[in-house]
Amino acid sequence: MSGTVAAKHLTETWPAKKIVVIEARLFCSGATGRNAGHCKPDQWRGFLEYERQFGTEQALKILQNEQQTWSELVRYIQENNVECEHWTGPTLDVPITPEAARKARTTFERYKAAGGKVDHIKVTHDPQEAAEISQMKNAQACYAWPASTLHPWKLAAHVMRENMRRGVNLQTKTKAVAVVPSEKTPGQWVVRTERGDIECAQVVHATNAYSSALEPSLRGLITPRPQMCNRVTIPESATDFSGFENSYGILLGRDDLISINPRLNGDGAVLFGGSNPGQGEFMKWLDRNPERCIDDGMTGHDAINKAVQAFAIGEVKGWTADELQQQEPYTHAWSGIMGMVRTR
Repeated sequence: MSGTVAAKHLTETWPAKKIVVIEARLFCSGATGRNAGHCKPDQWRGFLEYERQFGTEQALKILQNEQQTWSELVRYIQENNVECEHWTGPTLDVPITPEAARKARTTFERYKAAGGKVDHIKVTHDPQEAAEISQMKNAQACYAWPASTLHPWKLAAHVMRENMRRGVNLQTKTKAVAVVPSEKTPGQWVVRTERGDIECAQVVHATNAYSSALEPSLRGLITPRPQMCNRVTIPESATDFSGFENSYGILLGRDDLISINPRLNGDGAVLFGGSNPGQGEFMKWLDRNPERCIDDGMTGHDAINKAVQAFAIGEVKGWTADELQQQEPYTHAWSGIMGMVRTR
């Protein structure tokens, strides 16, 4: 997505320039095309950590930027009739442990006291009412505000098609192996690929988690880390489950979070992502197998699958169908590589 959007802005700003976008594999085959499709601006939850690292003013600006980015994206989708399974409605953040509820409330109140905008966030602190709203048995509270879900690959494909109409040259299956100064033309660069060299005046690195492979100065600053997404199909026999009507962030305490995208304008399958309680075991496995940190061909991990299953069975109201009690529905999973960035 980053390279596609960069190309969009470049061709709009300098329409006469020649722009080439190279993809190592198929178009949008990395993390963007694999994620769970949340377009959810953080409205308050990250405030305390941002404040700790960057101060109050910058923390507020970060959250304002999240809101602005979401608003601009929704506007673009609507104005351009982008077919990307876009849904906008209330997203719910639901703490389901007392620890998570205390942390959420403290963060929200600190954000509000600092001047953060909260009038669009509906807060419910009564556990019984929160459980009714969220369909989570152990809901301690519920925070609701407007957000979206979408199909990221379809969005990126729409933008790239428009880029190509403006003259952008997209080359897939073109792996860049090095970026070096031109020996022929001072001030120019040569992008070496397995299909030949490209000489140009500017290079935009949009390789995200893999950036240090081409730009050594980024080693240690951007680190690749796999994340799993599990897709659960709801069987016809699940008559006790009334279906999700929102996207979710389920707050479990510590740093554990389960995201839920019910693909309301898609196929209706439920996508579970985030950092669930199985993430710790997965990270230990990665420590023992560090070469897999750049492997987005993984199709699930047992600890992640079991954590999704335990959460859904134990927490979601009506999740009682016999098929949903078995392990198999939770094994359809895939990996995407995120770029973890050091802030200091």
